[in-house]
Amino acid sequence: MSSSSRVPSVLVVDDSAFMRKLVTELIEGSGEFRVIGTARHGMDALLKVQALEPDIVTLDIEMPELDGLGALERIMRESPRPVVMLTAASGAGDEMALRALERGAVEFVRKPSGPISLDLATIRDELLVALRAAAQVNLAGVHDSALTSTQEHASPYAAGTPARFVIAIAASTGGPRALAELVPALPALLDASVLIVQHMPPGFTKTLAERLDSLAALTVREAAHGEIIAPGHVYIAPGGMHMRVQSVARARVIMLDDSPPVWGVRPSADPLFRSVAESAGAAAIGVVLTGMGRDGAAGLRAIRDAGGAGIAQDRDSSIIFGMPQAAAAAGGATMVLPLASIAPTLATMVRAGADVTGAGGDRSMYGGGSGQ
Repeated sequence: MSSSSRVPSVLVVDDSAFMRKLVTELIEGSGEFRVIGTARHGMDALLKVQALEPDIVTLDIEMPELDGLGALERIMRESPRPVVMLTAASGAGDEMALRALERGAVEFVRKPSGPISLDLATIRDELLVALRAAAQVNLAGVHDSALTSTQEHASPYAAGTPARFVIAIAASTGGPRALAELVPALPALLDASVLIVQHMPPGFTKTLAERLDSLAALTVREAAHGEIIAPGHVYIAPGGMHMRVQSVARARVIMLDDSPPVWGVRPSADPLFRSVAESAGAAAIGVVLTGMGRDGAAGLRAIRDAGGAGIAQDRDSSIIFGMPQAAAAAGGATMVLPLASIAPTLATMVRAGADVTGAGGDRSMYGGGSGQ
């Protein structure tokens, strides 16, 4: 990556000359980045990456010769660097964008009105936020992950049985990739309900849930308002909606609302974490994964103050260490762990049903990680 003393360079890749011009103008107009060159398709992009060595690549998904997914895989294998994907607003585009995030892309930005978007300027701020995230990426945290489908969802728990634990997870930039590693690593016999806030726009969270459901032993779905959470199930907050958990009789019920964004995002992890702290107390476990900003930091502290446990992903395995670092600094993390250790640790905590209050937390603080 470039040093902080110079403006990061960007290679713009799109099969449309008009879109290359528009994207270039948006990026150059910010004054924060400089466009070092453009490429017209995936094969051209590979040549330009080698010749120009850009700090960041913006990559269209749908292109001839070599599409965006193919180009991304080659770039990450041969000349790793932060990549921001551009995708048309469609169901197929959502699925491809998600696969790109799993394969190492930092972020994606939706073209507002299809492959040729005359109104591209309307997503200028979103594009710049994605580029700023790309400029902070820890490439060491991007590694190959073997994704295999299990599709085994037979729950061993009787219908209506409340879960012993509630696990709340926060993720932002780099989150889909982290979740694709963490969620499938959780065992089918998990006496916990898992609730996830991933910063994503509406539409993509349903695709994310379906993708994780195909990979995991647990049942994964986009959360619905009023549903009772069950053990062995994973619920993902819908894009554009905050998700909370409320105790009703002996059950815990998902509540969704469109109240104002928190930390500039909706869904936000802090409202979920606070509600889990209130409804589950010492049976709550919070996890803060990779991402920019500090969403989840105050909520993780609330979980710990309620007697629960908090886990933050470590620096070395995080694509961006901002959210986990803020959570650790706020005092909510009883452990800071590499991504690969989080699922086994959660499974052990739930299986043991023992002290998750962090009473021995200082002994295991930062255990297994080298991120501090």
